[in-house]
Amino acid sequence: MKILIAEDETALQQSIATYLERDGNVCETASDYREAAYKVDLYDYDLIILDVNLVSGSGLDVLKSLKKENKETGVIIISANNSLDDKLDGLDLGADDYITKPFHLAELNSRVKAVLRRGKYGGDDTISFNEIKVDTKSRMAYIDGKVLSLTRKEYDLLVFFMTNKGRVLSKEIIAEHLWGDNSDLADNFDFIYVHINNLRKKLTGEGAKYIKTAYGSGYKFIED
Repeated sequence: MKILIAEDETALQQSIATYLERDGNVCETASDYREAAYKVDLYDYDLIILDVNLVSGSGLDVLKSLKKENKETGVIIISANNSLDDKLDGLDLGADDYITKPFHLAELNSRVKAVLRRGKYGGDDTISFNEIKVDTKSRMAYIDGKVLSLTRKEYDLLVFFMTNKGRVLSKEIIAEHLWGDNSDLADNFDFIYVHINNLRKKLTGEGAKYIKTAYGSGYKFIED
């Protein structure tokens, strides 16, 4: 999934990103309020790990802006303050969870998975579309019970399509989701076509037909 880590302690920020990327997540970072607010306004994330006390502003204001725009983004508040008021304020504003520093990265990762599971998969570890089934816990995909041999990016692309059924996804959005900040370095998005073409070949037959080209706009995952 695509995750934003808004944390002004650089060492902790990078530790969280490195740990979560082990599970195949794409992590972007923000070191202060202005950068966090800018990225939340510009991009869509599956989850935001949000420090309450950001340099130049409050993480709670970022949360307010997020909810005002009705973005369906999971939010985990992190803070050095073990204050009940801070916790209640964050949860009342729409945060999904709250964790107090210091914490173990394994515990944070467990909470991240729980929030994503509730938000994206309806509380389940699997997502299905007709004959296609994906187990997000094991990161395995199946067609009619047979394992699909997918690369990491092909798997991420399939999950992104399946969790955004019927929505037109531009090449820019797909690139940002799969590569995060590094997508800005691309001269063009021809590599997106390559990954989609390879995924279509592996889905074969009926499955490949679910990935439609929205000419001039991008792609969408939908049944005829």
